[in-house]
Amino acid sequence: MKNRLLLAAAAAACTAAGLAGAHAVQNRDVLRVVGSSTVFPFTTAVAENFGARTNFPTPVVESTGTGGGMNLFCAGVGTNHPDITGASRRIKASEFERCRNNGVTEITEIMIGYDGIIIGNSSAAPATEMDRSDLFLALAAEIPAPVDAEGELLVTESGALRPGASFSQVAGYSCETIVANPHTRWSDVSPALPNEIIEVYGPPPTSGTRDAFVELGLHPGAEEIECLHTMSQSDADRFNAIASRIREDGRWIDSGENDNTIVQTLANTPTAFGIFGYSFLEQNGDRIEGVVVEGVEPTYDAISDGDYPISRSMYVYVKNQHADVVPGVREFVSELTSEDAWGPFGYLAERGLIALPDQARASEAASGRALTAMDAPE
Repeated sequence: MKNRLLLAAAAAACTAAGLAGAHAVQNRDVLRVVGSSTVFPFTTAVAENFGARTNFPTPVVESTGTGGGMNLFCAGVGTNHPDITGASRRIKASEFERCRNNGVTEITEIMIGYDGIIIGNSSAAPATEMDRSDLFLALAAEIPAPVDAEGELLVTESGALRPGASFSQVAGYSCETIVANPHTRWSDVSPALPNEIIEVYGPPPTSGTRDAFVELGLHPGAEEIECLHTMSQSDADRFNAIASRIREDGRWIDSGENDNTIVQTLANTPTAFGIFGYSFLEQNGDRIEGVVVEGVEPTYDAISDGDYPISRSMYVYVKNQHADVVPGVREFVSELTSEDAWGPFGYLAERGLIALPDQARASEAASGRALTAMDAPE
């Protein structure tokens, strides 16, 4: 009898604990924000001000990368899932469909501003200029075979220089033969670049920064090579396969979703380069500098005006179905879209956010505060 009473008491205790845990999950009162490491400094600043200016708890903000954030955001509705995600590119059609399939049927898209993707290095290193074609030829996994003035291949299919050949003989490239990237030094790509080993620290495949760098940096760089430009018109799938794949032989080093880690590495390694968002350059200008790309310095005005060639829009996505479940969703959006936050002289500008034009900001603020559900992206 005594044993049965003890077992019953234990079962009752476990049931009570389970109910309490379930009740806690169902009544989460702290906003959860995930997403892009580039958007992370901005959503963090908004969360801090939101916590200080309202009676709501300071939201929990996690840097998961754009792709990782979308996976979490689109996994379902309910307080086990994030309320908001930041993205350094627009949501993909496949991600939107995954959201829908998991019951996330009402999403508000807010474009929060612009960002430039910086190719940076230590401020102790000499200033560097390069074109996007240089980036492609340095960082793509495969490239068209370099040829000399007579059209003879200078490398083998494995990417090794043929006996007696040198990269100083390159007169063009042949898409008839695609080879493993043979370049080990920047000066192999162009004699105007440093005679240093190619060593680039960049974001992993889950990062929107990496996606945007491929789309805005490598793809246009590949198109500057004549035979690849022709291929982009005649065989887009093959072109995309060549232009999109970053080398995996140690010249590009995935550095996780924490861009501060890249900045620290560059400060300590003057010969290395890194890929990160403009806000990290803005915040670390005493330690790192940005490469001039196609004659344009990565400045606030150059990115805002669209002159800097590797720039992109940044977004926040709100799960509308959580607005009446988790307290503070609407109020957080109001703080994010306030002039004090995202205006040209707001506290996010101090973090490196490049503001939208006045009319666009007003339109995005109205749509965001109304929680206007977006249509499926094309």
